[in-house]
Order: sequence, then structure tokens, then C-alpha cells
Amino acid sequence: MHSPSKTIRAIAAAVALIASTSAVIAQPALPSPEATDPLKLELMQGFPPPPDKVVRLGSLLRFPNGRWGFHHLRELGPTAQVWRGDEKTAAARENPQEMGALAFDDGKGGKTTLADWQRTTYTDGLLVLHKGAVVYQKHYSGMAAHQPHALFSMSKSFTGLLATMLIKEGQIDPGALVSKYLPELKESAWADATVQQTLDMTTAVAFREDFRDPASGIFQYLFAAGMVPAPAGYGGPKTIPEFLATVKKEGEHGAGFKYKTVDTEVMGWLLQRVTGKSYAALLSERIWSKIGAQDDAYVWVDPIGSQITSVGLSATLRDLGRLGETIRTQGRANGRQVIAPAVIAEIRKGGDADKFKANGQAMRAGYSYHNQWWIPHDRDGTFEMKGLFGQHMHINPAAELVVIKLSTHPAGDTSFTHDIDRRAFAAIAAAVNGH
Repeated sequence: MHSPSKTIRAIAAAVALIASTSAVIAQPALPSPEATDPLKLELMQGFPPPPDKVVRLGSLLRFPNGRWGFHHLRELGPTAQVWRGDEKTAAARENPQEMGALAFDDGKGGKTTLADWQRTTYTDGLLVLHKGAVVYQKHYSGMAAHQPHALFSMSKSFTGLLATMLIKEGQIDPGALVSKYLPELKESAWADATVQQTLDMTTAVAFREDFRDPASGIFQYLFAAGMVPAPAGYGGPKTIPEFLATVKKEGEHGAGFKYKTVDTEVMGWLLQRVTGKSYAALLSERIWSKIGAQDDAYVWVDPIGSQITSVGLSATLRDLGRLGETIRTQGRANGRQVIAPAVIAEIRKGGDADKFKANGQAMRAGYSYHNQWWIPHDRDGTFEMKGLFGQHMHINPAAELVVIKLSTHPAGDTSFTHDIDRRAFAAIAAAVNGH
């Protein structure tokens, strides 16, 4: 039997290509997208599949298993339903364009195409909406249109959206201490942190999100969430509330931005405490049932049913497009206001750009982070959701554009493909507007 430390090191090695969010990403040698296609590899095919083709939760992050697992996550562990509601599905207008051959500058002195960008960034699904109409839609890797794909840290922006709604309604005071709402955290890092500091990730928390280091707090988090099986003999926290209470302060709150998944889990817990409703129920009631969603979404739950509000959501490509379009149109869906314009405006204003620079965000120069959303502060006023392994919602108000990209990139951090992704989004915006 392996020792717990050896098991943790093995898990860390399995995700060794995932780099910390604060680093500028070096170019690793990547496996061929074609050679790692889950259909060609026959992952999870057969009744039962051969032992060497089985994907389990414990092997999910070992590439290329995620190329099957990220759109089959519900088959690997427990989730709660985010109900789409009783309303009729909002019909999607179609205005298809063949965009695969669209060429753009690759930033390295050459050209690439939209089709090749999708291939080389291990795209599972891409959806482009212009003025609310679907102009381009692709699915790959055996992913069907009705299958929900793991969103990873795009989930954080859902949590931030809900929190912003509750703040604008007066149910949450952004200047209040977190411990006012969650006395269970009065001995933790968040005892004297404000809600706004937690939303903007400017808290001073002794938590490192480094997937290359088995001693990093992210592994204790994943064990507590039940998203990575804990090794034999592991004696640490086994649920998210238990884990959060153990996280200590390091430095002074408000000094600068540092990306921390645990801040979002605190916010998710807080909004559930304030409303008395589960995250899934709140998301269904406030958003998913209002936008004309076609399918239910799902959220991962820990061993005691705590819903994982930072990385736990899965949803379909088309329904993410419906949400993006609702946000782009100032909160309107199905002919009515479902999100207050003040909520969208609060998110779009962004955060403190100087504080954002504090943690080495060179790859995202010019950005800020506010209420769990990424704000580029560019001339088109774009704003974004982002998630591990290449999950994106890109909203461009000036171009009347929404782009959803779901992926299974072997180098997990989105900053690895940040430059080429932004170039692709800009090329799409120019193309749909005839420039």
C-alpha cells in the first residue's frame, strides 16, 4: 500500500501540467489532440469497458481522461440538480456562418484559423452568438449538445452574480465582516475580512493554489470537496465547511488580489446562509429557470452534501449561451427583466487594477477582478468567466457578441492559452460585424 504522501505526490504528478495562476506559463510539450481523442481511444466504451479504458474520479485529472470525463462528470460522483423550471425553452434564432476558415494573427508572426485554434486548444464545444442569434456551433470529443460540461472556475462567476444580486437587494452588506454571517469562521482567515474583500479575492489567506505542489492547500480543498479521493490514512478535513474553518490569515486584508478558490466557497456558504436556500435551489430560482434554459445544470456536492460553489457546476453549451445573452442584454430574457441592470453594471465596473497587479498577473495586463468576474478594461468593454482547462464565457457588448468555449486542455490554467484565445475572440467579433 502506498503511503498517503506518495499517493498525494502521484495525484500531483498526474496534473503536473497545471500551472499556478500567478505565473506566466511556459510552453510545455503537449500531446496530439487527435491522438488523445476519447472516441479514438475508446474511453469508457463497452459493457463493461476494458479495465485500461475505465475513467474513475481518481484518474479524472490524468490526461486524457478528462476528454471523456468533463462531459460525463455526473457519472463519476454526486451532484445536485439545478432545475431548469417549468417555462418553455427559449427558442434560439439561427443565422449560421461558416467560420472555421476565419484566419487571424497567432501572435507569433504567423496566421492560424478558427478551426485550428479549436483543435490545438482541445475544444469540446464552441458557441458564437451575435445579436442573440447562433452563428456558429460545434461539438467535439463525443460531446452531445444535451450533455453538461464541467465549468470549473466559471462556477465562481455564477456565485459572484448571485452575490451581486443579493447585495443590490440589500440582503447582503458588502462592507460587513464575513463572520457576521458565518460565525463558524470567527477563528479563521475570514474572521476580520469583509464580504467585498472576499468577493474580490483581496483577502489575506494562507492558501496556495499550486497544482504542482502536493503540500498546496488546493489538494486539501479537493479532498474535502470529494472531487479527488483522499489517500488512505488521510486525517485532514473531509468536508468543505470543516476545511474552511481551518484556513488561517496571512498578511493584511485588502492589500492585493490573489486568486483563491476558498474565497468563493466562503461566498457560496454565505449566500446560502442568508437566503436559507441551497446553492442549486437559489441558482434555479434566480437564474436558470428565468433564462429559458433547455436542460438542467448540476453542481457537485461534498460528502455531507455541501454544494461546491467555486468549481462544481456543469451546464450545456447552449444554455450557457442563453445566460451570456441575458447578461449581454442588461439582464433581459424572454421579453422580461430577470437580472437588474444595476447588477450587470456593478460587475462590469471592475475592481482595483493596481491591486490586481499585486500577485504577478503579467499575462492578464490591464485586467481587474471584481465580484468573481474577469474584467479586461478594453475598448469594447468585454467581461469574462474563466475556468480551469479552458472554459470561457466571453461577452463583448460593443460587438453584440457572446462566445462560449468549453475545453479539455492538458495545461489547465487558462493563462496558458490567454493570448491566442483573446486573439480568436477579437477575430470573431470583427468577422460578425463585417470588419
